[in-house]
Amino acid sequence: MEIDYPEDLKYLDTHEYVRFDGEIATIGVSAFALDQLGDVVFLELPEVGDAIEVGETLGTIESVKAVEDLNPPVSGTVIERNETAIDAPETLAEDPYGEGWLIKVRLDNPDEELDDVLSAAEYRAQVEGMDGE
Repeated sequence: MEIDYPEDLKYLDTHEYVRFDGEIATIGVSAFALDQLGDVVFLELPEVGDAIEVGETLGTIESVKAVEDLNPPVSGTVIERNETAIDAPETLAEDPYGEGWLIKVRLDNPDEELDDVLSAAEYRAQVEGMDGE
């Protein structure tokens, strides 16, 4: 299966992605991770108004194979969460970079440099090395 790595996103080595639009960040899970997880059956996400911080978990994603923590690539306040994905988590795999986003966050510090994020090329190189495991 050909997996897509959009160039306009930044990625964590834990397979979350972030898309920036000014001081708003949209966070989701990469197509690679969703492919590895298999059928997603449950999502636990923070509520609108909750603060999230880099280094803490923002929720969990559960599939038929595993339960994984979700890690925020940015710190901020949740301004929107994808209720459709919560109600029908199987939709994540159908459009992970479009309708399959998880939460939108107003950044605490929009000018802050992100230390632990990877470019699409760096992320692709990392995960394509994992594929053979």
